[in-house]
Parts: sequence; structure tokens; C-alpha cells
Amino acid sequence: MNKNGELLATYDVKKLLIKFSIPAIAGMAVNALYNFVDTFFVAKGAGEIAIGGLALAFPIQMIVMAVGLMIGMGSSSIFSRAFGEKNHEKMVKAVNTAIWLDIFLALLFTLLGFLFINPLLVFFGATSSNIGFAKDYLSIILIGLVPLSLSMVLNNLTRAEGRANVAMISMFIGTGLNILLDPIFIFDFGFGLGVKGAAIATIISQIIAFIYILSQSQSKHSSLHISFKEGIKIDGNMIFEIIAIGAPSFLRNSIGAFLAIIIYNQINRYAPGDPAIYISIYGVINRVITFVFMPAFGLVQGLAPIVGFSYGAKNYKRLKTVITYTLKIIIVYFFFGFLFVQLLAGQIFLLFSSQGNIEFINIGSTAFRTISLGFLFVGFQILISSVYQSEGYPGRATLVALSRQVLFFIPLVYLLSSIMGLEGIWISFALADILSGLLSMALYFAEMKRIHLLEKNGLVLA
Repeated sequence: MNKNGELLATYDVKKLLIKFSIPAIAGMAVNALYNFVDTFFVAKGAGEIAIGGLALAFPIQMIVMAVGLMIGMGSSSIFSRAFGEKNHEKMVKAVNTAIWLDIFLALLFTLLGFLFINPLLVFFGATSSNIGFAKDYLSIILIGLVPLSLSMVLNNLTRAEGRANVAMISMFIGTGLNILLDPIFIFDFGFGLGVKGAAIATIISQIIAFIYILSQSQSKHSSLHISFKEGIKIDGNMIFEIIAIGAPSFLRNSIGAFLAIIIYNQINRYAPGDPAIYISIYGVINRVITFVFMPAFGLVQGLAPIVGFSYGAKNYKRLKTVITYTLKIIIVYFFFGFLFVQLLAGQIFLLFSSQGNIEFINIGSTAFRTISLGFLFVGFQILISSVYQSEGYPGRATLVALSRQVLFFIPLVYLLSSIMGLEGIWISFALADILSGLLSMALYFAEMKRIHLLEKNGLVLA
């Protein structure tokens, strides 16, 4: 057994979870910080309504990121297995097919985005108040879709070859530069470009982060073997394999884009007065929730290899210990997340208000407090979905992951908003989290019972 295998098999499982989780949490938090900072500076530089411009560009960004993750996850799975088999030819095919497939799809999204930018934004829910901000932001963001999605592909492939720190540094570079460039491009003491400045800062930081990870992938320390000199090299059969493996990741990540479109259109339908302020309120809530949730996603990323190894090794005692320990951490974490929102929602919206807009702060903080009620239950869903995926049940994992958005939220938001108006939208978030959490809680106890029976029946190596 090699060093990594010994670590997974014998190292104190609680310490191992923390050891594996910290880099993942750092990377996820940095990724969420980029959107958070963009929104903050736009609010201060262009006002609350301008936040809606960023929110309305969110669906396209999310779909492109989901494509990048799909290709990255699919190709890294093929690459990892080929790497273990020392199949150099298959490694090269996996990497180059992923790169060119991603370039083609990102360029396609860019072209379609420019051709249909106005109807797309209207379809997403843009109003006369915020469509100008949305168009200013999205028309520039579209230029950077190729480096954005390629960075996600290369991040996954870089992790697959065992260089997680390189992937983490790439994310730090992108976010760090964005934080530095945002005020320079947005405010009057710099270029004074407002929303356009935020978009320019974003694509510059993404391009530089992409250049870094591309250069690292072509260094002598890398096994990725990216080839641009030999022209376009795509293996048709491998495209289908990449998409098949990466499809669950695409579904989980792209569903947020479609939910955003539904939410914006429901806001337009039921908001009293100008819907633009309510779209901006949701934009703030979405950014803060993403930031709050990312450490939990980082924690289960650290959990995944431990669960997979322990389940494969039939070490069920170790498996139960690490799952139970993770659940305790995640429940405590979301309890404090709930308290954070309940106590500081007003201060959060004050932070994103340029002129201390009382209506924006009061409506936003009330909506956020309602939505955060579901935080007390959401940890079960995040945990059991990760456990199923790590044990080799991607279908179950995808169903659990989508239960909140598809099974519960979509029916609830149409039903409750028709009865209660705008308030029904915010309540739908909380109820969807509570119901999916209760479902996941039942699945958690059923899975722990199954693992206990496997251990009891003697199907255990340690």
C-alpha cells in the first residue's frame, strides 16, 4: 500500500477529515468570495438596482460553469483511471478531447449570447430598470467564457494528477486579482466604469488565473500533456464517456440557473411596484448563501475520498465514524449560519446598500431571515448526497441533490406565490430546505443502518 493508501486506511479519521477538508474549504470559499466582492463593489459604485444586472447574468455564467465542471469531472475520471493503468495514450486523449470540447461549447455560448442578448435578458426576467445594467455586464462577461470554463476543466484535471495546491492557487489568483481590480475599474477614482468595470475586472482576473493553470499544466511536473501544436485532437467515443460521467455534476450545477430564471419571473409577476429592487434583493441573498454554503461543500469534498476508500476496503466501523463526525460538524455549522442571518440580516443588506436605502434593507433582511429557517435542515441533504456519490451510487446522489430544487422548490414556489404573492417565494426556499432535509435525514438513518448490518454480518476487514 502506498503512502496515500496508508493515510486513508490508518490515520486518525477525524484528523484526516480536517486535513482533507481545509484545502477544499479554502478553494470553495475563495470561489464564492469572487461573486460576493463583485456584488459589494457594484452596490457601492452603481447602486442597489445595478446588483440586478449581475443577478440576471448569473444563469448564463452558471450554465457555462456547469459545462466546465461536467467536462472537468468526466475527463478527470477517465484521466485518473488511465493514470493508474499507466495508459499514456488514453491520458493524452482524455485531456485534449476535454480541452477542445470545452473550447467549442464555450465559443458556442459566447456566440449565442451576443446574438440573443436582449431576448435572453427579457426571458430571464429583466425589467426596464435593470436591463441596461444587465446588458453592460453580460456583454463583457461573454468575452471571458472560454477562459472561465477552461479553468474549471484544468482545475479538475490538475487535481486528478495529484496537484491540488496548483488548482487552489489558481482560484486564489482569480479572486485576489478581482478584489484588487474591482474598485479600480468601478469607482470614479479609477476608471469609473460602474457595472462594466466589474465585468472587465472579472474577465481580466479569470484570464490571468487561466494563464497560470495552463502554464502549470504544461510544466515538467505535469502529466496532462496538453497539445495545441498538433491541431484539434478529439476522440469521438471519449466525448460521450466524458459527458456520461460528468452529467450528474452538470445537472446539479445547472439547475441553479433555471431556478434563478423561475424566481426572477415570479418576482416580476408578484412584486408590488418596481420588481428590479426585489431582483437585486434576491441577488444579494443568493451571493451570501453561496458564501455561507461553500465551507459545507468543502467539508464533504474532504469527506469523499475517506468514504470511498473505507467503503471499498469494507472498513465499516471507520466509515460510520467519519460520517457521524461530519454530520455533527455540519449541523453545528449550519446552526451558527442560521444565527448569523437571523441576527445580522439587516447589517448584511446595509453593507450592500449605497445610500442606506431603508426599503431595500428592511425587505431584504425580512426575506433573508425567512429563507434561513431551512438552514437547520439542509446539512443532511449535503451530507447524504456526498456519501452516496462516494460509495458509487451517482443516481441516488443526484436524486437527493435535486430533491430540494426540483421535487420541492419548483412546485412550492408556483403554489405559494400564487396564494401569498412575493412572501410565498421566500417561504418556498425555507420549506424546500426543510422537506428535502427531512427526506435526507430518513435516508441518512437508513444508510447508517445498512452500513451497521454490513459490519454486523462480518463483511469487514478492520
